[in-house]
Parts: sequence; C-alpha cells; structure tokens
Amino acid sequence: MRIGITCYPTYGGSGVVATELGKELAIRGHEVHFVSYALPFRLNLESPRTYFHEVEVTSYPLFDYKPYTLALASQMLQVAMEEKLDVLHVHYAIPHSVSAYLAKQMMRPHKLPIITTLHGTDISLVGTDRSYLPITKFSIEQSDGVTSISESLRTRTVREFGVTHPIELIYNFVNCSQFVKRSSDGLRDRFASKGEKILIHISNFRAVKRVCDVVEIFNQVQKTLPSRLLMVGDGPERAQAEYHAELRNIRDRVYFVGKQEAINEYLGISDLLLLPSDDESFGLVALEAMACEVPVIASKVGGLPEVVRDGVDGYLIPPRNVAEMSQRAIEILSDPKLQELLGKHGRERAEANFCTSIVIPKYLEYYDRIIAQVGK
Repeated sequence: MRIGITCYPTYGGSGVVATELGKELAIRGHEVHFVSYALPFRLNLESPRTYFHEVEVTSYPLFDYKPYTLALASQMLQVAMEEKLDVLHVHYAIPHSVSAYLAKQMMRPHKLPIITTLHGTDISLVGTDRSYLPITKFSIEQSDGVTSISESLRTRTVREFGVTHPIELIYNFVNCSQFVKRSSDGLRDRFASKGEKILIHISNFRAVKRVCDVVEIFNQVQKTLPSRLLMVGDGPERAQAEYHAELRNIRDRVYFVGKQEAINEYLGISDLLLLPSDDESFGLVALEAMACEVPVIASKVGGLPEVVRDGVDGYLIPPRNVAEMSQRAIEILSDPKLQELLGKHGRERAEANFCTSIVIPKYLEYYDRIIAQVGK
C-alpha cells in the first residue's frame, strides 16, 4: 500500500504518533510518504520505504502571512499523483484536512481517499474558536474516514461540533520492544547519585502542561526523599519553570535537558512520571512511561483515565491539586515494592492494549475499509 501522511513536524503528541505510525507501516512493507513543511521530529530517512516531501511556501508582498494551506494542498496533489497514493492520512483537522480536501477535489476524476485523525488541540482549542468552528466541522465531515485517539475526544467532538460522520476509535500506541525498563547505566549516573530517585516530566511546555506544578511537586518530594527532576522538552513555559526552581532553591536538582529523540532512554532510567496537565486527549507520554515500568502521577482529565488505571498503574488526581500529587509521589517513591508493583501493572497494560503489534493492524484494516468505500 502507498500511504501519504501529513502532520506537524514539531515536538508534540500528534507529530510523534504520525511519525511512529509511518515508521511502523514502512517496517511492515508499505510505502510511506510524509508531506510537511519540515522533517518530522522523530523521522529518520534512512528507514527503507520512507520518503519526505517538503512543502515550500513562497512569500508574496500582497500577503501578510504565507499561504501554507494552499501550498500544502498543491504538494499533496503532486505527491498523490506522482507516487500513486492509495490513501492520504492527515493528523490534525486544521489545516491539514482542509488542504487534503482541496487536493482531493483537484484530483478528480481520480480518487484520493482521505482519513483525518483528531488528536485533541484541533478540537479543544482551535476548533472551539468560533471563527474556526465551521471550517473544522466541514473538514471533518468531508473526510472519507475519521479516527480519534480516545473515547473522551470522540465524545467531545460529537458534542461540540454536532458531527454526524462516524468516528473510529483507534488508540495511540507504543513500541513495547523499544520502551522498556533499563538497569542503572551511564545515563542515570549523569543525573542522580546512588540512592536518589529520578522524577521525569516530558512535554512541549505549553501552559496546559502545568510545568510549574511539576517543579512544585518535585520541591515537596525532595524535602522528604533524595531525588532529582528531569524536565524533557521545550516551549513557552520553560523560563517560568526554571524561575520557579530558582525561587525554591532547587535549580541544581532540576535538569532541563531540552528536546530529546531518545525518550525511551530517559523514561527507562526514571522512577516516576509527573503529568499534571489541565487537559490531555490521550496522554502518550503516560503510556510510554507505563511501558517502561514507570508509575504515573497524572491529572484525571480527558483521555488519561482510558490509559492509566487509578491505583493500579499510578494515581489520577484532579488537576492543580499539587498537595495530593506530591503526597502520592512520596508514597510511591518511599515504598520500593509499591513502585515496582505499579510499574509492572503499567507494563502489563501497555502490552495487552497499546503495543504496535495490536494497534497498527487496526489502522491497516481501517485503511482497507475506507479505500473500498471510496472505490465504490
């Protein structure tokens, strides 16, 4: 099968999922063509059957902003025609599904099945802005297939947009052979001494991720237990988080390591994941932590309860309740048997429900179904 994929190439859940999906499809013998304005963050072009087509946007004196949506549609059309794509899978409704719709119209009488995957922010932030709501709804309903990464997001989309188009639930996934618990090695020794615990947070450091809450939770933990905090990622709230650590006089115990490709290695040496977000449509990093046998302290919001079982794989706590999150973190890290039990439960859940061997075939089956419907 020849598959086109469009996603944001930046450090975020939707881009990560789209890229990992493409890589997994290529491993299984399919030809995958990525179409975006930059090389996706986790994409390695050395992988066989994986190709990248850059969208170049020309500046015009008449326009205040570059017309990326139009340029993307033109590149989608070109790739679909030249590479004879069987399906185009776009991640994020705005603007990707709009561009895909334009490309499909330009291809007539040739057929180009379009599948849109909703990841969350396209619905919760962009979609609910009244000025974008009509075009978001239109692009969803004009897609031949639509998938959602959680039941929570699917329900929210139907409720807020009145979408009547069927939405397929296909959860995010993790490569269970790459995301595994690691024994103490040189990487762990870089950050923590023997006997110290490592807490970790991974995100794009937007306001919704509550990174200052992460630092404050760690501040409470380190008063009780020898510990260190790894802050993996980057974004607009990084400076605030660094300042918060300085105010608490714990800056030397908090490591801001920036964006990292080898997320599995950082999770594999960690003892606890902190994810106190105001909203999460799925919580991919929580799943990745669980695969590495790392217990999770997360907010009880969005799709997280579909991933993390409260009291089984970690704890789900109302957002912004820093006191309870800190208490639970100390409880886990103070009890090696509890930490090990929660970690093992998380690994078992990842293996049983979210491994690539389980989820990728669901995408392939969905592709076949949509292609058959469009071909009628």
